[in-house]
Amino acid sequence: MWRIEKDTMGEIKVPEDKYWGAQTQRAVENFPISGWTMPEEIIKAIAVIKWASARANAELGLLPENIKDAICKSAEEIYEGKLKNNFPVDVFQTGSGTSTNMNINEVIANRANEILGYEKGKKYPVHPNDHVNKCQSSNDVIPTSIQIAAVMGLKKKLIPALKTLEKSLEKKAEEFKDIIKIGRTHLMDATPITLGQEFSGYKEQISHIIELLEAYIPRLSELALGGTAVGTGINAHPDFAKKSIKYISEFLGHEFKETRNHFFSQATQDVMVALSGMLKTCAVAMFKIANDIRWLSSGPRCGIGEIFLPSLQPGSSIMPGKVNPVIPESVMMICAHVIGSDATITIGGMNGNFELNTFLPIIGYHVVNSINLLASGAENFAKKCVDGIKPNVSRMRELVEWSLALSTPLALKIGYDKAAEIAKKSIEKGKTIREIVIEEGILTREEAEKILDPFSMVRPNSDIIGSGGG
Repeated sequence: MWRIEKDTMGEIKVPEDKYWGAQTQRAVENFPISGWTMPEEIIKAIAVIKWASARANAELGLLPENIKDAICKSAEEIYEGKLKNNFPVDVFQTGSGTSTNMNINEVIANRANEILGYEKGKKYPVHPNDHVNKCQSSNDVIPTSIQIAAVMGLKKKLIPALKTLEKSLEKKAEEFKDIIKIGRTHLMDATPITLGQEFSGYKEQISHIIELLEAYIPRLSELALGGTAVGTGINAHPDFAKKSIKYISEFLGHEFKETRNHFFSQATQDVMVALSGMLKTCAVAMFKIANDIRWLSSGPRCGIGEIFLPSLQPGSSIMPGKVNPVIPESVMMICAHVIGSDATITIGGMNGNFELNTFLPIIGYHVVNSINLLASGAENFAKKCVDGIKPNVSRMRELVEWSLALSTPLALKIGYDKAAEIAKKSIEKGKTIREIVIEEGILTREEAEKILDPFSMVRPNSDIIGSGGG
């Protein structure tokens, strides 16, 4: 079933059971591209903007109370997810996001008219442009919605998820603090380290990201709303921005502010490019941690095999008993996707031509999806992998003893060159450094126990042995 709606370009058929109108329908027909629609978080953010704008306009005497109430009720229904099947516009649309803004204007207007006892499609008494979009433009609404979605996504999803992962890694760092293992640089044996020290580095990577994101939230909270078409505020009341942003803050329980410069906030997406850089840094950190954990668990018998991961599912359709590091691999794929999204966002940021960035939909899409993916990945990584990691202590002791890196403190006793000779002999004879130095009388057994004690090598030591040679 269809109904006929009109816009400035004429009549068009719209599905009878939908609340969108003519401009939305044209966008649906013009952009049959990907099937990717704007993220729910951005749709909800725009609904909050319309709710707050209606209240501000009513307060300023620009909207009748009954129209304000109907708009607010419709916007609340969108925010609550009750009208979620009414936002079909493809992400690959007009670069300003006008189609998405009008989609929501039309849905709110049609639903508001229904609430007031009138028919959908007539634009009376509530008009999508004259009332729902009053004092606004797509050019300030869409950038504002992206930043609102990003701020709330960071506060409610990503930062809490990262704190869960941070806590898991911190607990493992404490649990493993006295477990000695071999360090590795250039993928080669290096001097000993504790497993706890290694995990403390992972924990600090996540702490660093949390600090970056929390510190940037105030800047992300400066909104473009009120700038209308090009940042000048044409067709908006002078007090509209301040009042509407106050209502947005009240609705979401977070303090938003009017941008310090509307021309910056509409001509550029620098704040999103910067945020995306932080999300990329988060992805790089999580990838490093996941990849290290994957390698440390490799084997279990013919790889490094220093830790055991939780066994979650069969790892092969042909090899019985094989179990793979599926959670780290999942995290690494998430991180790869986020890093790719950052490239798109970067190119999008470059397309701030004169007074408007025209890559807004794809920037918003990738920022929100990156936040969601990293949040889900971090939470899952913590709960299904990190929390269940167990140390393979005997394997770590074996590798430490076999490592040539035990020659490092030996250099302080006999000199670098002689210590290197011992290391070469160790390889040639298939013996440990300890065995060689005792056999050749370079150290007594007691001296070897002291100098080659791996626990003495995991921190700075004031008891430095004087060098015995070049």
